[in-house]
Amino acid sequence: MSVLKAFRHDVPASIVVFLIAIPLSLGIAAASGAPLLAGLIAAVVGGVVVGLLSGAPLQVSGPAAGLTVIVAGTIAEFGFAGTAAVVALAGGVQIILGVARLGRAALALSPAVVHGMLAGIGLVIALSQIHVLLGGDAQSEAWKNLRDLPAQIVGGHGVSTLLGVLAIAILLVWPRLVRTSLLPAALAAVVVTTALAAALGADVKRVDLPDRPLDELIFPRWPDAGPGAIALAVLTIALVASVESLLSAVAVDRMHDGPRADLNRELVAQGAGNTVSGLLGGLPITGVIVRSSTNVAAGARTRTSAVLHGLWIAVFVLLCAPLLETIPMAALAAVLVVVGLRLISLAQIRTYVRHRELPTYLITAAGVVATDLLTGVALGLGAAVLVMLWRLARCETRVLAGGPGEWTVTISGSLAFVGSGRVAKALALVPAGEKVTVELHLDYLDHGAFQVIDDWRAAYTRAGGTVTMRETNDGWFSRATHDRLGDGKTTPARRFGSWTQWQRRDRQRRDAMETGIREFERSVAPLVRPHLAGLARDGQQPEQLFITCADSRLVPNLITTSGPGDLFCVRNVGNIVPPHGTGDSSVGAAIEFAVGVLGVGAITVCGHSGCGAVRALMEGGFAKDQDLGRWLAQSGVDFADCDDEEHCVTANVAQQLVNLRTYPVVRSAEAEGRLNLTGLYFDLAEARMYTVDPDRRVREPLPVNAT
Repeated sequence: MSVLKAFRHDVPASIVVFLIAIPLSLGIAAASGAPLLAGLIAAVVGGVVVGLLSGAPLQVSGPAAGLTVIVAGTIAEFGFAGTAAVVALAGGVQIILGVARLGRAALALSPAVVHGMLAGIGLVIALSQIHVLLGGDAQSEAWKNLRDLPAQIVGGHGVSTLLGVLAIAILLVWPRLVRTSLLPAALAAVVVTTALAAALGADVKRVDLPDRPLDELIFPRWPDAGPGAIALAVLTIALVASVESLLSAVAVDRMHDGPRADLNRELVAQGAGNTVSGLLGGLPITGVIVRSSTNVAAGARTRTSAVLHGLWIAVFVLLCAPLLETIPMAALAAVLVVVGLRLISLAQIRTYVRHRELPTYLITAAGVVATDLLTGVALGLGAAVLVMLWRLARCETRVLAGGPGEWTVTISGSLAFVGSGRVAKALALVPAGEKVTVELHLDYLDHGAFQVIDDWRAAYTRAGGTVTMRETNDGWFSRATHDRLGDGKTTPARRFGSWTQWQRRDRQRRDAMETGIREFERSVAPLVRPHLAGLARDGQQPEQLFITCADSRLVPNLITTSGPGDLFCVRNVGNIVPPHGTGDSSVGAAIEFAVGVLGVGAITVCGHSGCGAVRALMEGGFAKDQDLGRWLAQSGVDFADCDDEEHCVTANVAQQLVNLRTYPVVRSAEAEGRLNLTGLYFDLAEARMYTVDPDRRVREPLPVNAT
């Protein structure tokens, strides 16, 4: 993409982000108890400094709601000048972490803990700012705000409350009425309430900025506290800001087709930004998902958009500060109430319910609200460890009667000594003197549990019974029998390869289809049953719609390393998407269902080498009055411009992305920043995936994230 073309996209995107950043930066500063100018300084530095150095070019940085609680506590302890020094030091820690290439390590923290932390912070923000919106004062602790909320609600309210309620209404209704990202809801809420306050001549509290901003900068001063307290504050801001920035960068990567984020470089950039922001008297900076998603949705192509948005803020503060001083504080409080509540994501809660990690999420969030951020995170980490240990020690044992005198005992999961008692109890249910098959589907077995099973087998055999041990993946019990439990994990050899290879190896003399089903029920079903049972109970929530060819050589779940519930698949001859309102409607129905009902965040069109449909289109070797000919004609590709098969396949994929955007539901979701379209090319001979550049219609190697 040329520089001029990118610039043409980046300038409008930067203006959109600038418009949403102004009210958010002021509101976050107010909620933190910091000077309002500090929020604007952080926004400028986040745009210019971090934007220039960023390892995630489309991510936009600035003051974040997720740090509000921490900053408020730091200001209360050290004062704002001391907090500025802490922010600068935290930036230095981030630079060290990035240089040490620990960017990926920050993502090792359980997502349930991170999102639970953000949910707790969001609730704390909302509880404090609702008091400001209603004309009162926020308390220093969340439980006090919650305690005083009923009295605040029934108390007397003036024009300030009316303005705040109106702002919330606009924030909630605006995205449903106005689809363009050029007019963000936060900007609309602030502009409308400010205009109304001016029209009414309302005597309400408004934004108060210095007349000469450059002369009013608060420079850092070493905090008047012990080294332990200072070090704790520095590490807290550094680690929380790093985790939030890196999680945001990973999320932004899923929204666009450009270069993937270099997380270590991004960590250095965030550190440089925080150091500069602290030295200039600004708030701490993180990568912010709200501004970043807006940036992508507005069409940004390079880091120029983030840098320009910072420059627009600087120019506006220096030249147009009186306009900002007309904004009612109640309007900013309303923006923060909505932003805080949106940190509590229902989609994430549903995800953690499906993955059995909801306790970790809830304990972290409740801990942050009831105590403080560090205690809440510590409680969440403890819960995550307990859940992990419970899963590691959990196994399922089933005892089933077969034919006369035959029994089957199936043991699945991880079997450690702590679970051996349940296994022994189940084995004791088998009547003596029978023919017993023990099927083991284990991903772990320790010596204590092995001894329980082996002792039972020996005793049962001595009493006249017959025991046959059967394992998948040639694993743990066999190795334990030969004193080789420490050889490592079970080999995954049988997990790969086609069903045909499995059938030839195990059941060459049986019918292939029946063999496949029986093999699934015997070996695979016990492993996937808990996951499928959860999907059956909770319903499907796939991450993406995957449109690909019906070619038997292409196996979507294999080439994407995905499993049940991950992909909503549409397969047809030539991975074709007929334009909206033309021809076959089955593909359109799947698109509307996936985007409108299931809420997928991505649509992928995947073509492949050796595609028979593309060859037919290239050669024109089909009858246009037959079903196949009529179907292929809907591709919309002009194959006269294609040089070879590879070019034709990539052109076909690119054209289907164009066809996708003819669907209103796709255009709407893309404009709102909640849907990403991707083209892929799979080379069968190489077993390698490529991305498709939709503009140049060529394939490119998949980008590799730095580690």
